[in-house]
Amino acid sequence: MTAGSVMAMTSTHHTPSPDPEPDPEPAPDPPPHQTTTLTARTPGDIAAFVPVALGFVPERSVVLASIGPGGGMHARVDLPHDPDDVDDVVEALVRPARRHGVREVVVVVYDDDTTVADEAAWALHEELTAVGIGVREVLRVHDDHWYAVLPGAPLPAYQGVPFTLAEHPFTAQAVFDGRVTHPSREALRATIAPDRSGGLATDDLVAASPLPRGALAALARRHVERGTTFTPSELAAVAVTVTSGERRDEAWVWLGRPQARAAVDLWSDAVRRLPLSHVAGPAAVLAFAAWLVGDGALAWCAVDRCREARPAHSLASLVAQLLETATSPDSWEALRPEPGSTADPAA
Repeated sequence: MTAGSVMAMTSTHHTPSPDPEPDPEPAPDPPPHQTTTLTARTPGDIAAFVPVALGFVPERSVVLASIGPGGGMHARVDLPHDPDDVDDVVEALVRPARRHGVREVVVVVYDDDTTVADEAAWALHEELTAVGIGVREVLRVHDDHWYAVLPGAPLPAYQGVPFTLAEHPFTAQAVFDGRVTHPSREALRATIAPDRSGGLATDDLVAASPLPRGALAALARRHVERGTTFTPSELAAVAVTVTSGERRDEAWVWLGRPQARAAVDLWSDAVRRLPLSHVAGPAAVLAFAAWLVGDGALAWCAVDRCREARPAHSLASLVAQLLETATSPDSWEALRPEPGSTADPAA
């Protein structure tokens, strides 16, 4: 970026709900989601923004972040090991950018100074420019340094400029907003890993009976409103209810963005407490709630957790499609199935 150059980059966050009082009355709807606009003035600002936007510090990745009008689309793809596979990375990033009418972007490649990193940076720059999308900046980030890629930067920028993510104002703003930035994607994935000590016993699941029609929606709503989690007996009943697509959909089709954060907390807890044999449905519901809250990285982790148990799960496939096409959670109200619809909304 040139001296004095400024770009607006947006990051959606949600205000966490306070801890509930004992035996609370039904709570009002949580506050709507909020958007923080972070103004980047330097390449170091861009390097600090990406982990805040994604929720974790990328490794061996290519990240595209839109800026200015139409800003708010952030996408990450694993960096391939073979330069011949770079075209697939370029297509995966350019396609959703064009679909959403993105006008200007920054590109950040996370890797050492490798042939693949260089090829990915320049191939993506070339293709974005060819389709009329402006590329404001291309950076490479590695080992707490950012490196300039495009010509015209001062010599030290190509040699590497150190930055400290933890001390950057964007990181402080994320903490204030209640957003957690994990040190890696694996650390994020670990937040929904099985709880070996506090998980549900198999005997509880074997003895559980499915909830009657409508009860799952009522139960999930109550916990979302109160900020509480399923009791062991409730979770066992939920786990044997969400195995059916029609019954599972009671858990998520009513959700709106104001309830999404509390739903993420509820279903994250459920996923941690369930064994592989019963985790698919709750993990898919978590994936949807995470997408709705704007946490695409957690949504992907939940999709992966679901697919470990059921690779062809319909709701997980729906969420994966939403993520792959960079569909904005703001479009959910238009996508939501009509009340009384008999079609499978996850199909």
